[in-house]
Amino acid sequence: MTEWGIAVQAAQEKKADDIVVLDIGKVSTFTDTFVVCSGGNTRQNQAISDAIQTTLKQEGVRAAGIEGFQNAEWILMDYGDFVVHVLSTEARKYYDLERLWRNAPRIPVPEAA
Repeated sequence: MTEWGIAVQAAQEKKADDIVVLDIGKVSTFTDTFVVCSGGNTRQNQAISDAIQTTLKQEGVRAAGIEGFQNAEWILMDYGDFVVHVLSTEARKYYDLERLWRNAPRIPVPEAA
């Protein structure tokens, strides 16, 4: 399984909403993949972020940086080859990353186990 796939699985286990994976590498050079998901509130966003970080750490993958954890409206987790965005429903609607990166092909998200 890909590292971003492990992140998706961890987000699914914490009941993240509307998980989308974008192949950013087709339209940009700073990363290959975006994982975008939403949580119902700040605590859930933090739990999703924690689960992703813990699960990837167990696989020997560490984030280059994590921003926004305290506020938890938009948590950005930079893993180099992929970036995870955990957003509140309101922030996701406002920033609309899927529209902003609409030229990036979507990658099918595996079903939750």
